[in-house]
Amino acid sequence: MAFERLILATASPRRINLFHQLDLTFEVQAANVEEPPPEAQETPSSYTQRLAALKAQMILDQLGADDAWVIGADTVVVLKDKILGKPRSEAHAQEMLTQLSGHQHEVITGFAILHKNRGIQYQEAVHTKVLFRELTPHLIARYIRSGEPMDKAGSYGIQGKGAVLVERVEGCYFNVVGFPISHIIAALEHHKAGTLF
Repeated sequence: MAFERLILATASPRRINLFHQLDLTFEVQAANVEEPPPEAQETPSSYTQRLAALKAQMILDQLGADDAWVIGADTVVVLKDKILGKPRSEAHAQEMLTQLSGHQHEVITGFAILHKNRGIQYQEAVHTKVLFRELTPHLIARYIRSGEPMDKAGSYGIQGKGAVLVERVEGCYFNVVGFPISHIIAALEHHKAGTLF
């Protein structure tokens, strides 16, 4: 049995590629939302789930796709309770990578699954711990020159050249890429959207 109509509310090539690897049939709609900052006392986990739901709801409203499963996601890097988003500049990327050097941080991806006709509004956040090795200023500068950090939370991509920065991962690797795929498929199966195999 295949899944029913799936819509990914994302423009992320990393998230799209992960779904392609599963040989799924799905649609892609970029959710161009202005991401609000965290609210006072809001946890990173709650924040990512709120943004994921915001993205999914925007696409649901735009398309009027009442019969579709719409999936939104948002990923943040958290170091010592501070959220590190995407870098604003190369200098900002250097600052973040220097902070992450030699330390363990947490990657949190919140995802939301909406289905209007069935009244489904499911949200979940997945946490993964990542330990960086000690990074030299030279390595950081070379990595930034590659251009890879500039569109990624925490200024690195574990699935690319950023893999050389990482010493250890505890938890779901794909969560660090930006889509905790096993959790999402399990949630879809739990809500009777279909099955992968």
